Amino acid sequence: MTERVAEDGRVEKVLVTGSAGFIGGYVVEELLARGYEVVGIDNHSKYGKVAKSYDDHPRYRLVEADVQDGELVTEVLADCDQFIAGAAMIGGISYFHTYAYDLLATNERIIASSCDAAIGAFREGRLRKVTYLSSSMVFESATSWPSYEGQEREIPPPMSSYGFQKLAVEYFARAAHDQYGLPFTIVRPFNCVGIGEMRAQGEVEVLSGNVKLAMSHVVPDLVQKVVKGQDPLRILGDGHQVRHYTYGGDLARGIVTAMEHPAALNEDFNLSTDRSTTVLELAEKIWRRVNSNKPFRWVSDEPFTHDVQRRIPSTGKAREVLGFEATTTLDEMLDEVVPWVVDAIDRGLI
Repeated sequence: MTERVAEDGRVEKVLVTGSAGFIGGYVVEELLARGYEVVGIDNHSKYGKVAKSYDDHPRYRLVEADVQDGELVTEVLADCDQFIAGAAMIGGISYFHTYAYDLLATNERIIASSCDAAIGAFREGRLRKVTYLSSSMVFESATSWPSYEGQEREIPPPMSSYGFQKLAVEYFARAAHDQYGLPFTIVRPFNCVGIGEMRAQGEVEVLSGNVKLAMSHVVPDLVQKVVKGQDPLRILGDGHQVRHYTYGGDLARGIVTAMEHPAALNEDFNLSTDRSTTVLELAEKIWRRVNSNKPFRWVSDEPFTHDVQRRIPSTGKAREVLGFEATTTLDEMLDEVVPWVVDAIDRGLI
């Protein structure tokens, strides 16, 4: 791939916070593939230090630091053209439950620091825009579907501290634009599926039957329960929760496209597959890949308080404005992810 060269001959540079994280990893790979120079900031707080395929890439530099350090972020942004603000405490439903206060407090400090730095860099340097990673959880209180861009301001605020804080990210983006003219794009990934999620670090253990959850997302947690022999498989709730499982590579393509696209300026987009899947359907697909000769058996566990029953996005705006569609099927995702999780379990990483 040729380098992305600006009019003055420089290679265009993008700052990605949370660059060693789950979605962040896919975003960095997409940016490098498109020819950008990338600076990442990550403090490895969730998984510990994880080797990434791009660690030694000549157009990538990692700054090991906490994004709450506003002076450092301001310094890094001084010669960046774009800023993808992705750093956050994030995890699956058990993570929301276990770290309710920390998610709110830490993520609020992260977004305030990020915006402070971006306002200064936009005013003093060459920063053109901030692309903020929000979440499908801003639609947590929806009672009609699909959830469309703008619905988040028409429905009650999310009940979970994580969803509430992600809605606050969007308010930060709009407020920084209203007061300081800082350009923005908001993107909302839906239910990312991919490789790279390790066991989250933390002092709290969350069990599902006899298996300690990875404190991450539903796919790695279901895979590890099946691989470790849980039979019947324990599923949170009745399994009829509806999700739109979207491949990390597709999400990264949508995020970078939104960063680049002129029509995305000061707009917001849902990024998701248009295919609905229940948790029970997902669980059976995983079971069949691991236990091809055993009948699928499952039991229901008491769900967590903030286990949203339906998370169904409208995907029309991203398709019509950005030309973005998530094309990877769930079967294709699982063909990649299940063997990866099995190997990670064998190596003691999950």
